[in-house]
Amino acid sequence: MEQYSVTGMSCAACSARVEKAVLAVEGVESVSVSLLTNSMGVEGSASAEDIILAVEKAGYGAKKKQRGSMGANGGDIEASEISVHEDALKDQETPLLKKRLIASVIFMLVLMYFSMGHVMWGWPVPSALGENPLALGVLQLVLTVVVMIINKKFFINGVKGLLHRSPNMDTLVALGAGASFVYSLYALFVMMSTQLSGDLVGAHHYLHEFYFESAAMILTLITIGKMLEARSKGKTTDALKSLMRLAPQTAIIIKAGKEEKVPIGQVKIGDIFVVRPGETIPVDGIVIDGSSAVNESALTGESIPVDKEAGDTVSAATMNQSGFLRCKATRVGQDTTLSQIIQMVSDAAATKAPIAKIADRVSGVFVPTVIVIAVITLVVWLVAGQQPVGYALARAISVLVISCPCALGLATPVAIMVGNGMGAKKGIMFKNAVSLENAGRMDLVVLDKTGTITMGEPRVTDILTVEGVSEAELLGVAVSLEQKSEHPLAKAMIAYGVEHQIKAMEVEGFEALPGNGLKGQLVELVDDTTTPDGINHKGCKKVDITAGSQGFIASFITIPANIKMQADDLANQGKTPLFFAKDNQLLGVIAVADVMKEDSPKAIAELKNMGLRVIMLTGDNERTAKAIGTLAGVDQVIAGVLPDGKEAVIRKLQAYGKVAMVGDGINDAPALTRADLGIAIGAGTDVAIDAADVVLMKSRLSDVPAAIRLSHATLRNIKQNLFWAFIYNIIGIPLAAGVWIPLLGLQLNPMIGAAAMSVSSFCVVTNALRLNLFDMYNGSKDARHAARRTGKNESYTEERIMHKTMKIEGMMCRHCEAHVKKALEALENVTEAVTSHEAGTAELTLSGEVADDVLKSTVEAEGYTVLGIE
Repeated sequence: MEQYSVTGMSCAACSARVEKAVLAVEGVESVSVSLLTNSMGVEGSASAEDIILAVEKAGYGAKKKQRGSMGANGGDIEASEISVHEDALKDQETPLLKKRLIASVIFMLVLMYFSMGHVMWGWPVPSALGENPLALGVLQLVLTVVVMIINKKFFINGVKGLLHRSPNMDTLVALGAGASFVYSLYALFVMMSTQLSGDLVGAHHYLHEFYFESAAMILTLITIGKMLEARSKGKTTDALKSLMRLAPQTAIIIKAGKEEKVPIGQVKIGDIFVVRPGETIPVDGIVIDGSSAVNESALTGESIPVDKEAGDTVSAATMNQSGFLRCKATRVGQDTTLSQIIQMVSDAAATKAPIAKIADRVSGVFVPTVIVIAVITLVVWLVAGQQPVGYALARAISVLVISCPCALGLATPVAIMVGNGMGAKKGIMFKNAVSLENAGRMDLVVLDKTGTITMGEPRVTDILTVEGVSEAELLGVAVSLEQKSEHPLAKAMIAYGVEHQIKAMEVEGFEALPGNGLKGQLVELVDDTTTPDGINHKGCKKVDITAGSQGFIASFITIPANIKMQADDLANQGKTPLFFAKDNQLLGVIAVADVMKEDSPKAIAELKNMGLRVIMLTGDNERTAKAIGTLAGVDQVIAGVLPDGKEAVIRKLQAYGKVAMVGDGINDAPALTRADLGIAIGAGTDVAIDAADVVLMKSRLSDVPAAIRLSHATLRNIKQNLFWAFIYNIIGIPLAAGVWIPLLGLQLNPMIGAAAMSVSSFCVVTNALRLNLFDMYNGSKDARHAARRTGKNESYTEERIMHKTMKIEGMMCRHCEAHVKKALEALENVTEAVTSHEAGTAELTLSGEVADDVLKSTVEAEGYTVLGIE
């Protein structure tokens, strides 16, 4: 999506006009204009020149936002890019509006003294004015003209809008103030004629027909409202601006063996940089030397520092707290985590939530409709003939100045900006406004197991020893043997040994036995002989050591019943028990498992309390998956699913409601893309993060219910804003038009209407800022959302989604694969068949029982041979 800055917009009607103009450009696929940030995102093949020309023809200005371009070395001028973004968000309106307001108030107060203070309440004025109504009228004219010149922007933009057939809020203000001024000017000329004819009493009467103070007051009050609105809008982007300020400006790199301080834009991938305690890490990299604690709260919101040592990754804008680090740059410029977060938040602010379409449709016709209503109001009151022209004109002017398209246009984007900024502070990144809105509308949440519910790396959980064997002896044998293995379970035991200061001994003749275990010879030091002079001569001996599964060890050793029973219990808990023997004597069992994240059960319980159905989807075997699923508390476990099968399961579940998928691996990417909402764990792969709609930077499952709560709160805030924006206009316009005068005697002064218009937009923005007080980790109101969802998931019945693998002989090409696939998928309960002539298999995803003989006969009817079904 290409980003543009747009100038000249004053209300929702303006943004609607710009969108309509750009959509008409050939090659533009979609466009989203944000009144809040004065920005526009465009997708499609249209050139920037054509897009800018379309905006200019619509009566506004546009400029393509500059973004750093990657060079051959991967470098990028990140500081300037961040500066460009921050300048676009800087509150440049408030200082200008403040100057306009001060000048307007000074001249308006003088005008009010003469127009109302003297004429209505008899306040003293020089006799030259008090006895000369014409002079008093001319003075009011001059003061009003000064206020109008100070606020000429309303008239310039308003007239432009009319000329381009796209009237906006400025048009309403210009028409209201202009009508007051023109009528007053007419009254002044009549007064002049009356006074020149010698009728001084009649001339004094026309002082009450002037609306000069109304024209000046309308402009001043609207300026107050615009200034308050601008200040509030500036606060909605505070989160994004604070992120931008984190961007480091310089880095210390090693050149020719010497340290050199350079601008951040000169750092290239592969450069070695150093970071001392108290300094900010300049770019993303990997530690090659040193150790330290790094505060990553700027990116993840996690206040506890993270220990870093050689091999660990570090991110730009995080703070090195204790040790000296030498690092190698791996991502610079716009590729750093910080830049990607900034871009993600910025893009989200530039997009529109689906709910905004309601306001967009209304905004497109709002101003023309208001102008028509004002004209009708004027005509009706004139035709009624019971009131003077000034009275009828006051009603029409009131309609113009009370109508507020700004409130409609700001209702959605201000809430989206604040909600998205809050999420960013807590490490929850919504890629666009659509994902922020949709997060609160899910019915089912599907969780990957490894790396999402669990830590994603095996750890030692239990140690069982036989009688007479110490834990230290068992661990010594295990660490010595496993140190030569590359298996993930081996790494878990080695890490446990290091943690408990277990020293590895020398092992010879190491051999890995695929599907069974490991074996080797442990070299032990032994006392050999002691000579008469008392010197001890040490020798060594070799003993056989073995590790493996229960079945493998039981093939040559008798395993005690109590050990076997305890090992079976561990296996039922989803753990992997590994047996160790020395010289054909069992030493004990070490259980290894991918342990559950500490917050997973609580997070899943919160999701269920929201009325969501929680399903665990994994490629692990059913026994392990069910054990983890039981401990985690999920509603259903779907196990043994291949990566392609995950996407098929999500597609099937979508028949029962909106599905959110949470995952972290490459194999989760298809499912994340297929789901109605893809949520990626931040510590996962780039592929998963790219495929997702929401990224959890802290890699905590508890951020999933937090993201949903934030979506609920943001959506509720948007609805409140839209309600008040609509109800304000629905009540205010008829009141201004004088509908209630005949019935209740209620009427509205144009100045009060202008004040109401000013306050309405300010109130909408202020209401959105209340989101900053929302606690997204407080689940006390979750049950309320569950109550609203009652019955929504009743159509979902837990179906057993199973998987079978058929071994098929005779498939020679892709045509053969297609024949077999078509035949199998025609069977009832076969959701998907993934066939491969190279592997000679068909991987089946089943939604119900299908007899093996049915599967076999179906394939063999196509001319192929089924060798087996697992």
